[in-house]
Amino acid sequence: MRIVFHGHPALRRKSEPVEALTEDVRAFADRLLVSLQESEVPGVGLAAPQVGVNLRMIAIDTRPSDNNIPPNLSQGEIMLNPRMPMVLVNPEILSFSEETETLCEGCLSLPGIDGEVKRPVNVLLKATLMDGSHIVVQCGNLLARCLQHEIDHLDGVLFIDRAPRDQQKEAEHTMKLLKKRELKLEEKENSQ
Repeated sequence: MRIVFHGHPALRRKSEPVEALTEDVRAFADRLLVSLQESEVPGVGLAAPQVGVNLRMIAIDTRPSDNNIPPNLSQGEIMLNPRMPMVLVNPEILSFSEETETLCEGCLSLPGIDGEVKRPVNVLLKATLMDGSHIVVQCGNLLARCLQHEIDHLDGVLFIDRAPRDQQKEAEHTMKLLKKRELKLEEKENSQ
């Protein structure tokens, strides 16, 4: 599946919940994981809208490298890291920590653009796993940031929307180029 760029309508729509883990949903989850793993630029997460599908599903792979394991792993990292890469269905953040951190983010749908985004350090995640089990778990570190970024996609929000105004202004030219590129790709796909 092609990762879509800024300008594709799915990126600005609120996604629909997944009603049941059907064979079609499982097949889509597999394709979403492949799209994340085979993306031209390495990514740690990919939301369904980023492949043009407005379903509440995200693929994540925030496993730390052996040399880069955070000292204080959250319960979510302890539980989910061994299962990654994985797909979460209907992920929802139930609560956010008061403590925040500002870090640079990028996005597979906005190549060439980055911005400083202030986000809570920890979140309480509720989600369904592909085996049908339900989890509610505290997540921190890169996992918490990735979850917030990808769940934003499910609500039609891009990370650049949360960046400081001057960084949004700097990104405007590249955003226009991406939108043109996306429209050309859609035209090409529609004519085939």
